[in-house]
Amino acid sequence: MIKRICVYCGSGVGGQDGYAEAARALGRALVARGFGLVFGGGRIGMMGVLARTVLAGGGEAIGVIPKDLMDKGLGLTGVTSLRVVETMHARKALMTELADAFIALPGGFGTAEEFFEALTWAQLGLHTKPCGLLNVHGYFDHLIRFVDHAVHEQFIDPTNRELMIVDDAPEGLLDQLDSWQPPAVDKAAWATKGSGAVESAGPL
Repeated sequence: MIKRICVYCGSGVGGQDGYAEAARALGRALVARGFGLVFGGGRIGMMGVLARTVLAGGGEAIGVIPKDLMDKGLGLTGVTSLRVVETMHARKALMTELADAFIALPGGFGTAEEFFEALTWAQLGLHTKPCGLLNVHGYFDHLIRFVDHAVHEQFIDPTNRELMIVDDAPEGLLDQLDSWQPPAVDKAAWATKGSGAVESAGPL
């Protein structure tokens, strides 16, 4: 059962108004369904927009922020709980522990890195929590094409491709996360197939 959703998103709001509005729409949808928010603890950018929307609607917003960013005055005060940790690694680990699902809104390097770590951990069987992209204005179209290309080139198992849920509307994405069941993956068979391909390629 999903109680809290970790949302990865940018420390900026992007180049068009639609991105910030998507964060507001997701915040309203989380509150309407009674889902708590876990986020990076920042007061700026998409993070701040999303968390303030959740709080304004009476929802739960738990921030997790590294001490150095907190010391720079980047933490959002007035949240349900603000956890200050020592490192970025500790931040990600605690966000993963607190959440039952993951969503990426538009963002940059950090957003992509955090989302793909959660996705990779699902692939490795370290958790069975759903991972979704909110594809606002087609922002993630090129990223999705990259993943599909990696499947085509046999670097990602087609079954593992199912771990990445995509929708362009908050309500649709939350519906998919709420009803998601992890695919059955035969890791031994995939590992055997991969090692066989290496062996057949000849000496390195």
